[in-house]
Amino acid sequence: MGFGNTEWFTHDRFGMFIHWGLYALPARHEWVKKREQITTEAYRQYFERFEPDLYDPWRWAADARAAGRKYAVLTSKHHDGFCLWDSALTDYKVTNTPISRDLLKEWVDAFRTEGLKIGFYHSVIDWHHPEFAIDDIHPQSDDRAFREREQGRDHRKYTGYLDGQTRELLTNYGKIDILWYDFTGPEKSRESWRSEALVTMIRELQPGIILNDRIDYPESADFVTPEQYQPSEPPTRNGQEVVWEACHTLNGSWGYDRDNLNWKSPNLLVRMLIDTVSKGGNLLLNVGPTGRGEFEPRARETLAHIGDWMRLHGRAIHGAGPSEFEAPVDCRFTQRGDRLYLHVLSWPMRHLHLQNFAGKVAYAQLLNDASEIRMTEIDPESKAQNTHMPGSAGELILELPIQAPDVLVPVIELFLT
Repeated sequence: MGFGNTEWFTHDRFGMFIHWGLYALPARHEWVKKREQITTEAYRQYFERFEPDLYDPWRWAADARAAGRKYAVLTSKHHDGFCLWDSALTDYKVTNTPISRDLLKEWVDAFRTEGLKIGFYHSVIDWHHPEFAIDDIHPQSDDRAFREREQGRDHRKYTGYLDGQTRELLTNYGKIDILWYDFTGPEKSRESWRSEALVTMIRELQPGIILNDRIDYPESADFVTPEQYQPSEPPTRNGQEVVWEACHTLNGSWGYDRDNLNWKSPNLLVRMLIDTVSKGGNLLLNVGPTGRGEFEPRARETLAHIGDWMRLHGRAIHGAGPSEFEAPVDCRFTQRGDRLYLHVLSWPMRHLHLQNFAGKVAYAQLLNDASEIRMTEIDPESKAQNTHMPGSAGELILELPIQAPDVLVPVIELFLT
């Protein structure tokens, strides 16, 4: 796979996805134009009223950093074709809306200053461009008269537009760490985007960039992107494990969706992060800002809870990865050098039994407060008797407090011998 250097990526593990554009105004999902079959003419009302006067990318960046994120990816253009930067190739861009500023540039400056690596999500689909070949994903795909009228579109002209906008993004904003294309539908292929030539240009413009896997050119991808599900095991290609990044929403929608109340709890999100890293993956967790340019209160509250956990447990995530050791039931292991992190998803009563760990752990402590966890090895010949546990060959027993630590997921740090 690919040619980019993913060492920083697999070290940092946790990123922020941000979906933001005109669809924040209807606030009914980022696919609202398709879902409601809105015409380009009717959709223009959102373009004419896009005025995120409360937009503060510095606050976004501070929230991302406080929540333990090490990199961020923002939508430069989603499927509706609206551009969040001052593209020279279209009038359908943010500098022609009431806000009249290059919001992408401001975002890049803020996040880069905060010390986060940056990436652009860029849709290869474009429902606004007049030469994008109509397919079943298009909002007017069910309009037979529209399809007949537009059947003469020259998709090669759109591909040139895609190429030119990619060049703008990778030329005008300094070093870009990730390019996250989305996506190749069933009626399109790598030929639709001239993917080979596109990737060649990308590598020439940004030699250190890493690319995802959604332009039907798997040989060029540096990582794969399972979306809205947790893999049961590390993804593979041709029988080999690959670099991967799970991408998830906070509430089921990528863009701001006012009435979607299907929010994941902070506890679930932290467990998803742990599960991902324990399998060698990254987590790209999304926020959809409002039409005024803010993270809504519940999103900020969720970020704060995750940040509280990451402040105490970040070293079990950043720089950590899977372990060859098998974790006990209701637990996950991550490992960083000679430190093994036992994430306890369900707190047991008094004892945690680690099979085949006898003699392998020099010291154990709760990670949240560095308080010692005592360890016991019982003679394997010892029999159960009233309050005395039986022994088991090779078993190490961790003696736990009855009360679990007041954190989303307790972590025990094991110092290996």
